[in-house]
Amino acid sequence: MVIGRLFDGLRRMRDERTLAHRAIPDELWALTLARFPFVSRRSEDDLAELRKLATLFLAQKEFHGAQGLEITDEIAVAIAAQACLPILRLGLSHYANFVGIVVHPDEVVARREVMDEDGIVHSYDETLAGEAMEGGPIMLSWHDVAIAGESADWGYNVVIHEFAHVLDMGDGVADGIPLLPDVAAREAWAAVIDDEYNLFCDDVDAGYETLLDPYGAQSVDEFFAVASEVFFVAPDDFKAHHPALYDLFASYYRQAP
Repeated sequence: MVIGRLFDGLRRMRDERTLAHRAIPDELWALTLARFPFVSRRSEDDLAELRKLATLFLAQKEFHGAQGLEITDEIAVAIAAQACLPILRLGLSHYANFVGIVVHPDEVVARREVMDEDGIVHSYDETLAGEAMEGGPIMLSWHDVAIAGESADWGYNVVIHEFAHVLDMGDGVADGIPLLPDVAAREAWAAVIDDEYNLFCDDVDAGYETLLDPYGAQSVDEFFAVASEVFFVAPDDFKAHHPALYDLFASYYRQAP
């Protein structure tokens, strides 16, 4: 107990020093808000808290540029601001299980292997704009990050998508259910998201145009990530099309964008 309080005190002191001496500069923060309207439309209190979280996020994570990409302050802050939106009310502890963030200039092609029911291994190429692995690192395409202001119009945000996967894996399993306080909460969550997922898959299979990216029909964990994107960048449309899911997410994320 005493040791725990000591560590908490040391962490608060470290965070206070970071906020005092390494805060995101005003000009860079203003540029970031101008580029991403779905961020700038939040309340002044939300933006002040987001700026603090993003500053601490930058102090805790390690950015690496791939394929010759140089990580600038602009790139790092753009990612941090979007990554911290989902944990605005949850806290940075939800991102404690990874450190590395690898940023590529654009999409990358990854070689995949899958074994069928007969034990035969099939290889294929998959084009990725982002990827989250348990324990990290998080991979992102800077091109997709940079266009997030425009892509919000079609409910697409690669940063929120991948960091929603991080939250989903908070209980050790990627199943569309983030870490929740108890079994009852988990069962209530599963009941809502499973129904929504099945209805969504029916619409995709029928060829209907959907608000959410059809990619979400691949699995319930992808559905959670895709739905989280729209919850944050196009909340009015999301609430109109998926009211039960909106209420579920608002309760979990502790915010109603």
